[in-house]
Amino acid sequence: MQSKKIMIIGGPTASGKSNLALEWACKHDGEIINADSMQIYKNFNVLTACPSLEEMDLVPHHLYRLLKGDDICSVERWRDMARDVIDDVWARGKLPIVVGGTGLYLKTLIYGLSKIPRIDDEIRQKTRKKVTEDGAEAAHEKLKIIDPEMASRLSPSDGQRISRALEVILSTNKSLFDWQLQPLIGGLIDEDVEIDNYILLRDRAELYARCDQRFNKMMEQGDALEEVRTLISLEYSKDLPIMKSLGVPQIINYFKGNASLEETTTLSQIATRQFAKRQMTWFRNQFSDWKVKNL
Repeated sequence: MQSKKIMIIGGPTASGKSNLALEWACKHDGEIINADSMQIYKNFNVLTACPSLEEMDLVPHHLYRLLKGDDICSVERWRDMARDVIDDVWARGKLPIVVGGTGLYLKTLIYGLSKIPRIDDEIRQKTRKKVTEDGAEAAHEKLKIIDPEMASRLSPSDGQRISRALEVILSTNKSLFDWQLQPLIGGLIDEDVEIDNYILLRDRAELYARCDQRFNKMMEQGDALEEVRTLISLEYSKDLPIMKSLGVPQIINYFKGNASLEETTTLSQIATRQFAKRQMTWFRNQFSDWKVKNL
């Protein structure tokens, strides 16, 4: 039996991943699956540089503009959704093309996850509600008491991961760190799948210039400001991942009168370049055996 094929494209923000995925999908009769943790949300298309509706009409796109901003998408949840889509694409004789800059999503899809018992729904809901109400830092203090190992590994501002660590130890009486030491299961690497992996890289100076130009365009057209106004109107907690995404805290600070529009743009561009640098380092370190596609 011939193995199934899948193409995976990872890389830093503003590197041109979405355009390359679209080009290859048109060429290879493919369908595109999102692996960007922010492009999965509704009402958040501009600052995430989500593919346009016109681009999505050219070939099928999956897992874009899907969830509400307060509906947190864990790595495991994304992996399960992605696998459902990938299996469906294969069943229709098409090529799945997974593209995005969330390296942990891609790593989990390929290599799998440690098997953690099902978390009690009531514990999960109560934990997430408590973290949202009290804030990430207060939740981190609680985590220090009941799971100091995980607390030492998480930023006090990372509400999403703190919630996960709390719900795991409260539900299983075992640290998430201990579960993560278990063998990985459920990855494509364990199946009869032909995986074509690419890291999309550009010259650093060129990549930084693309980051700056893209954010300038978002601000000049006013779309980024309107998008953040919409997020504010939805009254999302400041600890949600969507409210910490690139450009959002800076624009909120601008609306509060604490910075000029020029300062806001500059600070957002700096944050974007720093993020792109971290992504490049992560991809090179974690996926050193992937093919490198230079543009």
